[in-house]
Amino acid sequence: MELPGFRLSKKTTLPPLRFHNTLSGKIEVFTPLSEKEIKIYNCGPTAYDRQHIGNLFPPIVANLIQRTLLVWGYSVQEVNNITDFGHISEDEDTEDKMTKGLRREGMTLTLPHMRALAERYAALFFEDLPLLGVDPGKVTYPRASDYIPEQIAVIKTLEQKGYAYRTSDGVYFDTSKFTNYGELGGIRLSGLKEGARIEHNPQKHTPHDFALWKLDTKLGWESPWGLGFPGWHTECVAMIFKILGKQIDIHMGGVDLIPIHHNNEIAQAEAITGKQFVKYWIHNAHITVEGKKVSKSLGNTIYVSDLVDRGLSPSALRYWFLTAHYRTPTNFTWDAIEGANTALSRLRIFFESLATVSHEEPDQKFMNDFYGAFANDLDTPKTIALVWELIKNPDVSAQSKRASLLKADEILGLGLSEPLKSASSSIEVPEAVQALVKEREKARKMKHFAEADKLRSHIEELGYDITDTSEGPRLSPR
Repeated sequence: MELPGFRLSKKTTLPPLRFHNTLSGKIEVFTPLSEKEIKIYNCGPTAYDRQHIGNLFPPIVANLIQRTLLVWGYSVQEVNNITDFGHISEDEDTEDKMTKGLRREGMTLTLPHMRALAERYAALFFEDLPLLGVDPGKVTYPRASDYIPEQIAVIKTLEQKGYAYRTSDGVYFDTSKFTNYGELGGIRLSGLKEGARIEHNPQKHTPHDFALWKLDTKLGWESPWGLGFPGWHTECVAMIFKILGKQIDIHMGGVDLIPIHHNNEIAQAEAITGKQFVKYWIHNAHITVEGKKVSKSLGNTIYVSDLVDRGLSPSALRYWFLTAHYRTPTNFTWDAIEGANTALSRLRIFFESLATVSHEEPDQKFMNDFYGAFANDLDTPKTIALVWELIKNPDVSAQSKRASLLKADEILGLGLSEPLKSASSSIEVPEAVQALVKEREKARKMKHFAEADKLRSHIEELGYDITDTSEGPRLSPR
């Protein structure tokens, strides 16, 4: 089979893709709804502030899946929403995030101000993504406020079908009418407590019923039920219906969204259509920082700009994410990210050292093992290990190593083919080492190779590997 934009050797076989489906709790063979195009939806950010490294993990996981599907020859339509207005409070004493953002920046509480705030932070989000190997041009980013009519239509349909009821403060979904409620993740209703997106209201039929529309006397949009806002859980359903259709292949998000948000999406969508809403639910684990949940109150939020300020490549964050499985909780430490930065620098410098070799086919064993690991529910830790095994393998030619790394990076997204300057400019080299490098270059030009070798050994003793390239010597920490 010849895949678009990807020439496979006759010896290379792409195995069936397998993903962990939260709905079944098992790893399943991926069978799309249609061979023409894969439809993916990823729950995106509430754009009330800059996105920290924990917020940036889901779009990287989605990007890995998109890249994998493209290599497997599929066409992909991916949607990642931007929440740009406030919703119901998480509890009676906590204001929603957009309101919180406006108060923080001294802006009055209006819909235009919410939109302006969201666009400001969405722009920063779009600046961060390319630094992490994600091309925003290959994803659709709808704003929730642009789909208010569609959200109202969803609620009206649910009301007409008998799944919704009115109270003094809005419209609610009656979960008792949807027999499969809580099926995603095997959630037991007895284990769900009010609060944490289940707002307290004595007029609700059951504690698990959720708001479809919340009335507001001063702010919001006009609706058949009065001025107010759609419930948070209606936003995604309405946008998926409008952009992707009534059924999609993959829905993604963090594990925290399983119990409430994603079960509420399923309830609304399937109550309307009577059909399965999503075939594969894929959820990523959380990132902690120094062993603690990422929280502004704890002062442990870390942004891409913080890595740059420390002289680290933003791509080191993507590399670090790849060293752990997406479903495994991972703890960020500065030692870990510095180690990832060092490893990535060495990888890029090695790749650059192969720049002058002639073209050759990728190593077939490596490619089969590499694709096999990705096909097994995105086993990125194994793929990274395979890359380093390839580099150290004396039986694989330099030409084949370069071709193999280029193919691997179509999914890894580490930017190996980008100019080395962007990859290694963040390496801070002591002046003493720089002086030795210059001295060694002089010795090489004068063909004093014994002296050059001694200087290389001295540089290595100081903790740096040196690689000679067509553009001059390149250093990487050992």
